[in-house]
Amino acid sequence: MSESLLKLGQFSLGVGDRFAHQAKAQLQACCRADSRGVTVVPVWNKSNREHNIVHSHPSSVRAAADEAVRRLAWKHPYFVDADHINLSTVEPFLDCSDFFTIDVAAAIGRRSECVEAFATRHPELVGKVRVTGIAEPLGITRADVVAIASKYLYAAEEAGRIYRHVAERRAGRPFVTEVSMDETDAPQTPLELLVILAALADERIPIQTIAPKFTGRFNKGVDYVGNLSAFEGEFSDDLAVLAQAISQYGLPQSLKLSIHSGSDKFSIYTPMRRALRKTGAGIHVKTAGTTWLEELIGLAEADGDGLKLAKDVYAEAYAHREALCEPYAAVIDIREARLPRPAEVQSWSASDYTSALRHDQSNPQFNPDLRQLLHVGYKIAANMGDRYLKMLDECEQTIARNVTQNLFERHICPLFLAEA
Repeated sequence: MSESLLKLGQFSLGVGDRFAHQAKAQLQACCRADSRGVTVVPVWNKSNREHNIVHSHPSSVRAAADEAVRRLAWKHPYFVDADHINLSTVEPFLDCSDFFTIDVAAAIGRRSECVEAFATRHPELVGKVRVTGIAEPLGITRADVVAIASKYLYAAEEAGRIYRHVAERRAGRPFVTEVSMDETDAPQTPLELLVILAALADERIPIQTIAPKFTGRFNKGVDYVGNLSAFEGEFSDDLAVLAQAISQYGLPQSLKLSIHSGSDKFSIYTPMRRALRKTGAGIHVKTAGTTWLEELIGLAEADGDGLKLAKDVYAEAYAHREALCEPYAAVIDIREARLPRPAEVQSWSASDYTSALRHDQSNPQFNPDLRQLLHVGYKIAANMGDRYLKMLDECEQTIARNVTQNLFERHICPLFLAEA
């Protein structure tokens, strides 16, 4: 594996910014963590789909990140992530990104021609496979290896093709590589993850983060839904598998798990923190959509025209809810009966709006259905064009306060700073 790769650091946070206005406020949250003695590396991420929806270019993310770092005199590493790219979408990101999330979801399930050769090349995967940190040996037959490779090997090969394309086009400029394997039908077992990592090592990808699929639901913008004990067991087992793969296959020492749709998953932060402190492992948590929702909260909190705009966003999102939700159907659970009618929202005070939207589960007015709809409704704001962007500037003070507070108090503190 390459010795010239950029080092991501132990703890990193994917900070999405739909409209490229909150980079300074996001970085301020990391500065607060730094003042407490913990470095949380910011990674500004934005996907090709998001750029298309808001009519932006990947270079805008780099410009906003660089300016925030300059203004706050941030002395630690930071990155710009070409989020969920593939060979057809990567080109605009090549010069302005230094972190590439390779998305091979579409390749999972396609059978490689090299499955049998892979199984022959990896006899260590057959039998009673002992993984330090997992109590019982993993029993696996050659047929099991073939079955797992039949599902994932082609995806690993596709990741290799994308990685090599990026490396060639960047002509020696180093970058961080993540592989996303989370968009599949079922959580990967420790055995499956070990086979996947062996395949990625064969492709000679210096992978620093991998996003597997976990049990339970990671719905957009709301808390984790599932068995917390089962999640903690899976998470701990995956950490153990990563450590084994680093030692066995020469993957980078900095390899760590990546949690997609990691924002607002408050109930799993404590078990994650326990496992991280027990093992000394790192983590990358992507929090893309939560900042956009804090923008709406900040607009509403500013009252006046800001509140009116926030109400208009909801009214349009409600009117177009079927089209907005369709691309996200697998990662939202909206009970339509719980969505307030736009006419009702038009009568709300600033406090009513922010109480319904802010992710405070102790507040009886909090409405997770409204929150999920608005999470996927950023296209409405994008279609408003200058009206929305100008209001972000006018309400910057209230928005920035909410963005920083949300990332620091609700995400960074419980993940990285709270006592065990």
